[in-house]
Amino acid sequence: MTVPAPDFDTWLKQGYEAGYVGPAVCETHDGLPTSATEDTDAETDGEYPCIHILRLYESAEQKTAVEENHSPSVWRASNAGL
Repeated sequence: MTVPAPDFDTWLKQGYEAGYVGPAVCETHDGLPTSATEDTDAETDGEYPCIHILRLYESAEQKTAVEENHSPSVWRASNAGL
């Protein structure tokens, strides 16, 4: 028996409550969500953390436009088997 996938909001809430993900923020307006230690490491040692970003699309057309303009969105998906 296949269990249906939850809707996006339920999926995000479950991940947030389990500690797997933070809330959606805008990197442009809010900045990257980093810890004070990560900020210090970046400022003093040049050790920038790898922060994985999940881009949320407003439409299939926006997804296509981003993929046409951002090759890592294509090859990272391919490498992950998506």
